[in-house]
Amino acid sequence: MGQEVILIVIVVAFAAFMFYNSRKRKKQQSELADKMVPGAKVMLSFGLYGTLLSVNDEKVTADVEIAPGTIVTVHRQTLSRVVDDSASDIETTAPAEDESKPVAELNGEPVYGERVEDTDAQKRKSDD
Repeated sequence: MGQEVILIVIVVAFAAFMFYNSRKRKKQQSELADKMVPGAKVMLSFGLYGTLLSVNDEKVTADVEIAPGTIVTVHRQTLSRVVDDSASDIETTAPAEDESKPVAELNGEPVYGERVEDTDAQKRKSDD
């Protein structure tokens, strides 16, 4: 009898968890649909950013301007999220190119993966 009660409690908890998640997902989808208005900056599911121009509910498509004069038509489900102008999703800092990389030397031996040119003197040295 005790095992049956535990099993029933687990099934009820699982059902409640599924119900809660579906309500949460529906709420997020409705909030996203409210934000998807023409003129909003959006990110597509494959990482392309652009401005939403129009949404066709009959054909389930959306027109997005990804560059001035470049308009792409995508499936509506590829509209991943609305990008806020205040929150930056793109890293704007460029890495410094002149940073010196640490080089480890092992008793004059090349570091793993380092290319060295073979010379006749080195070949003769290793043969001795």
